Amino acid sequence: MDAQITIILVLVIIFGLYMAWGIGANDVANAMGTSVGSGALTLRQAVIVAAIFEFSGAVLVGTHVSETVRKGIVDPALFAGDGTSFMLGMLASLLAAGVWLQIASYKGWPVSTTHTIVGAVVGFGAVYGGLSAIHWDKVGMIAASWIVSPLLSGTLSYLIFRYLLRKIFHDPRPLRSAKKMAPFIVFFVFVILTLTLVFKGLKNISLDLGLPAAFALASAVALVAALVTVWLVSRIPVQSDEEANAHDEIVTNPDVIEALQKAVKHLEKVQKMATGVIRGDVADALSNVQRLKFESERRYQFHTNSAEYRQVEKLFAYLQILSACFVAFAHGANDVANAIGPMSAVVSVAMAGGQSIAAAAPVPLWILGLGGFGIVVGLATWGWRVMETVGRNITHLTPTRGFSAEISAALTIVLASKLGLPISTTHTLVGAVLGVGLARGLSAVNLTTLRDVVISWLVTLPAGASLAIVFFYGLRAWLA
Repeated sequence: MDAQITIILVLVIIFGLYMAWGIGANDVANAMGTSVGSGALTLRQAVIVAAIFEFSGAVLVGTHVSETVRKGIVDPALFAGDGTSFMLGMLASLLAAGVWLQIASYKGWPVSTTHTIVGAVVGFGAVYGGLSAIHWDKVGMIAASWIVSPLLSGTLSYLIFRYLLRKIFHDPRPLRSAKKMAPFIVFFVFVILTLTLVFKGLKNISLDLGLPAAFALASAVALVAALVTVWLVSRIPVQSDEEANAHDEIVTNPDVIEALQKAVKHLEKVQKMATGVIRGDVADALSNVQRLKFESERRYQFHTNSAEYRQVEKLFAYLQILSACFVAFAHGANDVANAIGPMSAVVSVAMAGGQSIAAAAPVPLWILGLGGFGIVVGLATWGWRVMETVGRNITHLTPTRGFSAEISAALTIVLASKLGLPISTTHTLVGAVLGVGLARGLSAVNLTTLRDVVISWLVTLPAGASLAIVFFYGLRAWLA
């Protein structure tokens, strides 16, 4: 083995670890950010849980066959007879992706690691083979995911959270309602999360199930979970009818608060248009409605802070932790390929003496382990930065809101995977969090944070491409 190949092998291990670290620092927040933001898990607990499930997913069911050029962005035949340029291009892509993920993580921007590595491959592929060498239809599908992912998950999370509000939180007996609904919610959750694993997280092992078979498997698992839930919730005490009736006297229906808010806005508009005596009468009416609104909000706040509501949130905290574990396992199994894909491709070409470029390269177990280790270290060191953005800076999350966001993201992944829609896990989760926030009104969303996040999405592809071009020329000047 000559010195050039040895240097390339050393660099690919370093750059691959760096890229995996970036995935852990940025992308794992998809699974854990809402759990930390809602208080269902502390940051330390989230790191431990994610470390176990991300590493398990990466090593146990991570991809065992890697595409040489990520997502078919460029044709491998382009590099026939020039394995050195191919290896340098992949090295440049890994380094570029790692650098951009570090920048994004430092800023707290949740960006797509898949789009980052794709942008990097586009960059070095374009400078090596020209713009015509790029499959622009694939790039166009990726751009479409900027709209498809957040729109679909945001709509679902909005509908799910509004449904929970109406069926549980707007009920004078929220805990009793939650106990009745819990087995059905658990059944729904297990169906969706099992399908997520089958269609997304386990796609790299020999489990080729059609939709009917996959749904039957998911339903069987969900039925067992629902039956266990029936037994568990039966042990939770609820208020007696006498206690509940006494408590109902001080509870204000949230629909009344919403109606009063609309009345205040309407009367404010009328006051601006009115003149003379009418203006004074409107001002008095406005003052009375504002007082009623304040009293209603105060009573409702007392109600929502009651012990019964805390028990409801605690119940959903368990469901949210469960969904976070599923999403982390699926993420480790699927997205570790963003780091080990180019890495294993370089190792394969290097082992062949730098000449042979296969359409697919086997992934050794030690590379899977290296990718999983890098993800865990990235999460433990810098993961809190993006968790802060996803879990706390877009909108305020509680366990019920976080649960709505996570289950909506999982459902979006299942639907998109079967329909062949281009999605990003990152964009999906951010869209779901946004949908939960909008369910409480536009004022509940931090628009400044949202603006920064969207800009970071748009910049990811060109940033990855630009950095890869710089690093490709630099590496070629040094090693070629």
